[in-house]
Amino acid sequence: MKRRIKLPDDFFLGAAASAWQTEGWTGKKEHQDSYIDLWYKENKDVWHNGYGPAIATDYYHRYQEDIGYMKEIGMNCYRTSLNWSRFLIDYENVIVDEDYAAYYDAMLDELIAQGIEPMVCLEHYEIPGELFKKYDGFASKHVVDLFVRYAEKAFQRFGHKVKYWFAFNEPVVVQTRIHLDALRYPFYQDSKAWMQWNYNKDLATNMIMKVYKEGGYRIDGGKFGTIVNVETAYPRGNSPRDLEAADKYDLFYNRVFLDPAILGHYEEGFFDLLNQHDILMDYTTEELEIIQNNTVDWVGINLYHPNRVKERTTAIHPDAPFHPDFYYEDFNMPGKKMNPHRGWEIYPKIMYDMAMRMKNHYNNFEWFIAESGMGVENEKQYKDETGMIQDNYRIEFIKMHLDWLLRGIQEGSNCKGYMLWAFTDNVSPMNAFKNRYGLVEIDLEDNRNRHLKKSAYFYQNMIQTREFEIEDEENIYK
Repeated sequence: MKRRIKLPDDFFLGAAASAWQTEGWTGKKEHQDSYIDLWYKENKDVWHNGYGPAIATDYYHRYQEDIGYMKEIGMNCYRTSLNWSRFLIDYENVIVDEDYAAYYDAMLDELIAQGIEPMVCLEHYEIPGELFKKYDGFASKHVVDLFVRYAEKAFQRFGHKVKYWFAFNEPVVVQTRIHLDALRYPFYQDSKAWMQWNYNKDLATNMIMKVYKEGGYRIDGGKFGTIVNVETAYPRGNSPRDLEAADKYDLFYNRVFLDPAILGHYEEGFFDLLNQHDILMDYTTEELEIIQNNTVDWVGINLYHPNRVKERTTAIHPDAPFHPDFYYEDFNMPGKKMNPHRGWEIYPKIMYDMAMRMKNHYNNFEWFIAESGMGVENEKQYKDETGMIQDNYRIEFIKMHLDWLLRGIQEGSNCKGYMLWAFTDNVSPMNAFKNRYGLVEIDLEDNRNRHLKKSAYFYQNMIQTREFEIEDEENIYK
């Protein structure tokens, strides 16, 4: 039995990417490496088949073509980032690189000319390599100040064109992979530095919000926010220790960013807990007042898969540096539905649960899905006789997730839209082009030429009709 799902009138549909995952290095000066560029150069062998940010999708040269496809599909909006490491030619004195700025101006103009709303993130792992090496990036309050000055320069340059700005995309990722888990270059484990990065990114977000609202940079309908990759934690069961495991997971990976951005403060007892583990960051009461008084307008939420945890059943070595997994172990739930290509669980109800969380815990704060998608390896095997990738699995993924999201909206959650990751296939850290997420294929064997997948036409039809049809199997028993 099929159900027809209608989209709210004010609900936007778009797709997302970032500068470093699409643009390539054309025109980049010798000293303008980002953290990602440094990592790729120093540790290229861990990137699948050697692909990285050097060429990426060559969006720098082909943005008009890509925006033409966005127009054809009918997207309302496109989210990307401004590459901090390339926008400035001098990070300490905040001097603009006019070559990169001219490209970015032209790219924004093309989006606007085609009726596509640009949504710009100020940092998506693109912290300048110079600042990373000299100051350990966001471990430094000086880098926070430089980031705020960069943001104001971006507002001054592009604020009359860009309605929607965001401080960070996935603010937890870089320092977690480097300092907490030591999984990525330069593999420097330091749990206290990890927490300092977390806090300083919170502070920077609300400092920029202050600049945005007090500097007169908000154009009609404009909003400033941040984008958090919520690592939704589900407990194995309802035992107190399983519930605590999920709570601590959520606290250290999610609430540490959501609470200051939305509520303007950290939860009671959080600093005591950090002090207990000797990872309390350097902060001042004046900084906490800035956070309190400058909460953001809205937030984007990236949701891909659930994280299932249980109580710890093994002891932590007494000399081990702090890690949130002091409080939990991963739980491999039997029978869960998996994406066999990417290795992530598929659990569409995560959308509804997030909608209810935003409604009930965060006072129905305004939000949207900033990333959602399904990565699949070797998609060429699904090409039909015309050469089009028949990605029915992606279409079903989108339908299932939108269905649950819209149930949450019907129950009053203040969600404004859905952004698919990604518009085109693009480079991801280490994964490179291995798993594909795009509506549009990037053919690496044919000069990175673009081809619409079946999902692009599904998306097009959904945008035009404002509805889609879904197979309703909830009450079918076999």
